[in-house]
Amino acid sequence: MINISRGKIMCGRLNATFDGGVRKLYTSLQINKVVDRPIDKHFVKAADTVSIVREKANSRVVENAIWWLLLDSTENTFKPSKYTSFNTRYDKLSTPNSAGYQAYRHSRCVIAVKGFGETEFINKKPVHYFDMQAEHGGLLLGGLSRDWVNSRTGEVKTSCSVITLPAHKKLTHIHSKAMPLILPQDETIIDHWLDSTFSDVERFASLLQPHIPQNLLAQQIDKPMSHKPINKAELILLDTEQHEHPMR
Repeated sequence: MINISRGKIMCGRLNATFDGGVRKLYTSLQINKVVDRPIDKHFVKAADTVSIVREKANSRVVENAIWWLLLDSTENTFKPSKYTSFNTRYDKLSTPNSAGYQAYRHSRCVIAVKGFGETEFINKKPVHYFDMQAEHGGLLLGGLSRDWVNSRTGEVKTSCSVITLPAHKKLTHIHSKAMPLILPQDETIIDHWLDSTFSDVERFASLLQPHIPQNLLAQQIDKPMSHKPINKAELILLDTEQHEHPMR
């Protein structure tokens, strides 16, 4: 069994509910091919299957991936590595030989979701759980993908991770360590992000700064499995200060 309950773990849950808002996000991404139908599930945990959008042979594709970037081969298939890799820290993206170094340059992806979950730990014990979601529509999380080929069977498995950033000042009371990369829903940015031939990643530097590009609702819950709300959801307003456009 994979244990991910550690003090600094964040964004270990996704709300992949395929509602109207998320459906519109997929439409805006101008998908060319649907290999797998998008996952429609409120509670997706690390090492589960998630839906990603990426570019393959100049075509935008929706397909399933294991939410754990590093996989180990077994006799007939693959399993998540013992090394935790459902998130990739922003400061590791420029470290040669790190898990996400090549993927950041050649196989970026987006994960369209309704929201994500945050758990704060103190002394390795959870102190609260929050469901974070877009006030309207959905969120595009910046991610990385990799393909793995089983040398015995020829099976190809796709894996992915979510890029994480330092905690935003508006979110430190929810998670003190980090936040996921929420991409602006800007066509030019998304075009370059998904372009597998675009490797000038220095242009993405401004995206790797904590930023909230759209309003979020933060709902405290009792537990991830039951997700019963505690108190009223908090509205987290988008950042209004100028955020440098990476493609200008």
